[in-house]
Amino acid sequence: MKLTDKFKQYLKKNNQTTTNNRKKVGIILFATSIGLFFLFVTRLSYIVIVGDVAGTSLAEKTKNLYEGSEVIKAKRGTIYDRNGIPIAEDVTSYSIYAVLNQNYKDGNKNLFAEKANFNKLAKILSDVLSIDQETAVNTLEDGLEQQLWRVSFGSKGNNITLEQKNAIEDAMEQEDIAGFHFDSHPARLYPNGVFSSHFIGYAVANDDDTGLVGKTGLEAAYNDVLSGTDGEIVYQKDNNQNPLPGTVAETVAAVDGKDVYTTIDSRIQSYLETLMDSVFKENKPENLTANLMDAKTGEIIAMAQRPTYNPENLDSINDWQNLLVEDNYEPGSTMKILTTAAAIDQGIFNENETFTPSPDGLKLYDATINDWDFGQKGTLTMRQALSWSSNIGMVTLEQRMADRWQQYLKEFGFGRSTYSGLPNENTGITPEDNPVSQAMTSFGQAIGVTNFQMMQAFTSVANNGTMLKPQFISKIVDGNTGEETVTQPEEVGHPITEEAAAKVREYMRDVVESENYGSAYGVYELPGYNISAKTGTAQVADPTTGKYLSGGTNYLYSVVLMFPSEEPEYILYLTIKLPEKHESTVLGEIANPLMKRVMDLKNSALEESTTSGSETTVGDYRNLDTESAATDVQKAGLIPIVIGDGEKVIAQSVDSGTSIMPGERVLLVTDSDKYYMPDTTSWSKADLIKFGSLLNVDVSFEGDGYCTKQSVEPYTELSGQSIKFTLSENE
Repeated sequence: MKLTDKFKQYLKKNNQTTTNNRKKVGIILFATSIGLFFLFVTRLSYIVIVGDVAGTSLAEKTKNLYEGSEVIKAKRGTIYDRNGIPIAEDVTSYSIYAVLNQNYKDGNKNLFAEKANFNKLAKILSDVLSIDQETAVNTLEDGLEQQLWRVSFGSKGNNITLEQKNAIEDAMEQEDIAGFHFDSHPARLYPNGVFSSHFIGYAVANDDDTGLVGKTGLEAAYNDVLSGTDGEIVYQKDNNQNPLPGTVAETVAAVDGKDVYTTIDSRIQSYLETLMDSVFKENKPENLTANLMDAKTGEIIAMAQRPTYNPENLDSINDWQNLLVEDNYEPGSTMKILTTAAAIDQGIFNENETFTPSPDGLKLYDATINDWDFGQKGTLTMRQALSWSSNIGMVTLEQRMADRWQQYLKEFGFGRSTYSGLPNENTGITPEDNPVSQAMTSFGQAIGVTNFQMMQAFTSVANNGTMLKPQFISKIVDGNTGEETVTQPEEVGHPITEEAAAKVREYMRDVVESENYGSAYGVYELPGYNISAKTGTAQVADPTTGKYLSGGTNYLYSVVLMFPSEEPEYILYLTIKLPEKHESTVLGEIANPLMKRVMDLKNSALEESTTSGSETTVGDYRNLDTESAATDVQKAGLIPIVIGDGEKVIAQSVDSGTSIMPGERVLLVTDSDKYYMPDTTSWSKADLIKFGSLLNVDVSFEGDGYCTKQSVEPYTELSGQSIKFTLSENE
């Protein structure tokens, strides 16, 4: 029998009535439903008891649904100069938005923008931010029609200052309306503009909005010190995931970053920048560097380089290299003071010994060593070998010291890092293992050094044999605890004796004082003081061929000056590389006025210290009546500048708690309806920048130094106009 026939026979045999078939189907469906019900109850009970679905916590999901959080940004530490003047500091910019959701309330108080107040709100935007009133109204109405939670107001609603934010909030309070709210954004302010920019570096906001991060220079090297730890606010959210006002459940306070006080003196640094601008513009070198150090401590008072950049305009430079620690170069004849010091230290130097350089040079193995004048000066003494800068004289000394000179190079710190802590510090290059290269190091060729290495070695001569590490940090202050970490001078060696150091400084005076044998006679001078100096002219290797460039101005020119000579307070080291034109006096255009300014300030500080002390701490003058605030500023030895004729001070140019020098200006802004232009003659650039920031006035500058002219006449009413200041170094 076929299979299909068997199946038909089975159906026929078991065929029942329609009623019986329905009963069977009903029983099956009922049993299935009961089974599914008990399965559902069992699963639901498990979920309720355990609180977990496929490894996901329901409690956590619920918490996330109705609990929100907001990061409290930590303030990045401020970088100051040695006198407490800010070099880099945090500022907060704001962006404005209007909340349109009617559920945004604090109890019975509406925090959203009510439609009836749209015109008033738009008028505030127009008055404070110059946003077109009609455009603002349309933005609000369109957002309400689209049922948006919040709306913003384009580019003019971004980068709002604190003063503008306060003005908007005050205007809403006066009108008794609400609706505007603000997002804050971290930013970094560099009030001095071009100011040892490669050393200070810059910091910018992270793309992920986690705060500011240092990218170059000190900002990068001390990023972990300057950066704080963000805090957090936890609050409740409604069913629409909007924050519920007044429902803060937990707050973790932010920990601000530490403040870093550098050894830089703003008064000297600013002057140095101006002097370098002039020389760089006139001579158009490949680069130009300057480094001024306190000879007794190793503290760097000022340092700069060209080309440079403004950290608030990062498009202004293509080369980010910090030449003072990253550039490896052959120093030339400034090395001769170390060679002479080593020879004196070894007891092989007789200042009256004579030698006669040959016009054909000195044959040394397979090389010929020549003097820069090819022996035209004739017979020289060993003392004159230094002042007249004789290569042959230095090689003669080196040959007498043999391998000991190579050991001196190590003791002076060449071939290894100074461990400054700045990014990408170069270790330099020691000479090749052949007698010619080693001999050439005696006059500063065939060896690679950094600016910091040279400054470190120079301290052994200026500081009577004790070599000091270059320092650029004065102290680190934790504003959260008040704890201070003060940097102490660090001795890193004693390569020569005190007697050798003193003798070399004496011989270095000949460089500028000897009429017949001074290679820089009359070029460098400091009225009232003796100075020790040594110039240098180094050959520069072509980076593509490795061969020395020749002719014209294809050299690195340099000078080191120690002053006063008898017991140096300062070391100044300048270099200018491959200028388009060069005169022997060019570096004197920087050195001479700078040395005079340095000694004038030092003497002035000594006089002031006997009467007024070195620093004074700024108080908090906000909310005081104007007369009392001005009197308190004057009592502190500072100069009060009252802006406006209001009865109460609402802002000040220097933060309370800041230590500044006596005689500095403190701007006090009052709650006035009108503000008038003060007479800013002799104001510093920093004061003028603070003035513009406090009053939300655009300021621009021509020149550097102190104000001599202003585009808005004194006592003229300020009404949002831009102001141009003309500056000059003659205060």
